[in-house]
Amino acid sequence: MPQLIECIPNFSEARRPEVVDKIVEAITSVEGARLLDRSSDMDHNRTVLSYAGPLEAVEEAAFLAIKTASELIDLNQHTGEHPRIGATDVVPFVPISGVTMDECIALAKRLGERVGRELQIPVYLYENAATRPDRTNLENIRKGQYEGLKSEIETNPDRKPDFGPAKLGKAGATVIGARNPLIAFNVYLTTSEVGIAKKIAKAIRQSSGGLRYVKSLGLSVEGRAQVSINLTNFRESPIARVVEMIRREAQRYGTDIHHSELVGLIPQEALVDAAVWYTQLDQFNPDQILESRLYQMGKPKGDDLQSGGDGLSFLDRIAAATAAPGGGSAAAYAGAMGAGLTAMVAGLTIGKKKYADVEPEMQRILTQAEELRKELTSAVKDDAAAFEAILGAFKLSKDTEDQQKNRQAAIQIATWNAAHVPLRTVGNSVRVMELAARCAKVGNLNAISDAMSAAVLARAALNAAGYNVRINLLSLDDRSAAEKMLIELGNFEKKADEIEKEIRKTMEERGGVS
Repeated sequence: MPQLIECIPNFSEARRPEVVDKIVEAITSVEGARLLDRSSDMDHNRTVLSYAGPLEAVEEAAFLAIKTASELIDLNQHTGEHPRIGATDVVPFVPISGVTMDECIALAKRLGERVGRELQIPVYLYENAATRPDRTNLENIRKGQYEGLKSEIETNPDRKPDFGPAKLGKAGATVIGARNPLIAFNVYLTTSEVGIAKKIAKAIRQSSGGLRYVKSLGLSVEGRAQVSINLTNFRESPIARVVEMIRREAQRYGTDIHHSELVGLIPQEALVDAAVWYTQLDQFNPDQILESRLYQMGKPKGDDLQSGGDGLSFLDRIAAATAAPGGGSAAAYAGAMGAGLTAMVAGLTIGKKKYADVEPEMQRILTQAEELRKELTSAVKDDAAAFEAILGAFKLSKDTEDQQKNRQAAIQIATWNAAHVPLRTVGNSVRVMELAARCAKVGNLNAISDAMSAAVLARAALNAAGYNVRINLLSLDDRSAAEKMLIELGNFEKKADEIEKEIRKTMEERGGVS
């Protein structure tokens, strides 16, 4: 069994993505450390990263991330809804496979000692690594936040850190520990009264007599009351039970649940449990999940755009000295990424009170973007298959006159298809640009750069696919059909030019960038 540990560090920064990028670069610079997820909340002004790897890689990546954050984040200038005491606020290690909890505890202690010694940052150990019972719970350590700890750490013996100096600098203190998998999610209410969220949070959290393994806070986020939850044992307190208790408590105050959001990653088992509870599948067996059964059989060859069935990633296959996949497939891949980013921006707009007037439109954009992503993803393989069909046609026999005619006809059909597939990519890319432009204009302002990136990727996809259309049309004998496709391509390119002008104007008006 391979050795695998997950680390989920929380950083007190979200509003400066360039800072988060530097922290991510520090983590991924370590060989073996693989980033799994990145989640930033502007109101909380907090970013949660998730990465995994073998013990040594995870440990080194954590140190470099803490070091980078300490250099770029000043807690004296930090504001946000979420409680915090450090630039790197909390660093938990979770054993996944081939590693025991004791090994994660030892890892937390080694890292804590190194951070305290080399970076001069106070370190507190928590959860399973805690050296004192009162430090098991994170909220006890974080009491008073950065400002409160700064005023007490030098004089109050109870606030003395486990490692490092009893003095706070601009990077604050860091809490390091080992724990079981945790689910972090937020439940938004149909009210702006944060007092109701705080009452509900008090009712459901374990420390005030609520559900076991539940930690919660009541916050105000973008004008909507939010119950922020950490669920430390979803098997003992299932996520559906927590949500339903929030719903019941909310109804006491004449409000209800508007929507929920997940922060970071969640075990599949937790979602399956919730689905079973809500659908009342009392006789359900986990073996009835189609994907589980398929994975038991072994992953089917070529079942996604990343794999060619030979263990190579799509980027590996693009770089290989083979004719396909080539530029047309790469174009479709870029378009699919643009569609994915567009869907992301729409999703980040939906459910925000500030953007309630455009929510129906964003719902439509989300649906359309996901459909375009599927079509462009299919085009990755379709383009490679179209080129391989041309190669196959050229290999047909040409010994007799009939064979020569049949071969030429097959070549022309394959050539027409090899032009048609990237032309379809061009059309879909223009549609992605239109959706991205609309998201940039009226969507979540915090994600405007993502909308711009989506449009740029779609334009790149259009340009690359356009070259593939033109090169194939040169070999098409039917010049009338070729001219029609060239006119269609030209119209798409003119439309893209118009959208680009609109996007630049939006960026100047909303983003303040010319």
